[in-house]
Amino acid sequence: MAERLTSSGDGIAAAAALLLDGALVAFPTDTVYGIGCRVGDAMALDRLFEAKRRLTEKGIPILVVDLDQAVSLGYTADGRARDLAERFWPGALTVVLADGSAASTRPQAATQAFRVPNHPVALELIARSGPLATTSANRSSEPETYEADDVLIAFADTDLLAAVLDGGTVPGGVASTVVDLSVTPARLVREGPVSRERLAEVIDLEPPDGPDPDSPAGAGR
Repeated sequence: MAERLTSSGDGIAAAAALLLDGALVAFPTDTVYGIGCRVGDAMALDRLFEAKRRLTEKGIPILVVDLDQAVSLGYTADGRARDLAERFWPGALTVVLADGSAASTRPQAATQAFRVPNHPVALELIARSGPLATTSANRSSEPETYEADDVLIAFADTDLLAAVLDGGTVPGGVASTVVDLSVTPARLVREGPVSRERLAEVIDLEPPDGPDPDSPAGAGR
């Protein structure tokens, strides 16, 4: 069974060490518990999909402490991204950024979703471990987890999860708003706690019914 770690400084340090060593760790976020691995560790990412029982075709969002961490991974953050980050991060907004590499060899890696969670334990963990590929700490199609005990029960039949960082009960809530900044104007992929109206105060958005076919942004789409 996975080790239970306290959310003290020592516990967070131990969780970060496990992540840096290639392990999977579950931890609290501002909605549900998440399970994550260090970005760039392909073997750990494979184990994350296996533990989650998630199709590999489905992308995994990355949690960061700020926009600079996303940029450090090679993704492009323009003025829109910086304006949104200043206004809504940490919080319930996920932004999709384009791969900054001009020679990306993997089409599925051309964009990536990023979020800064509004939870002190998660933020301290990411600050110590670096960006984390993170999904909800439950098996696909099974109930989400809101306490460390829920996570331990959900993954009781596997040794793929190394530890759970116990941060108490998390609040749950609506999934984050997702906005795609790899296109212009930006596209609202999923409306959540951050409404279209609030986003539109900061950036230009594609119309709800899609781009204007007569506009440059909508041509050929």
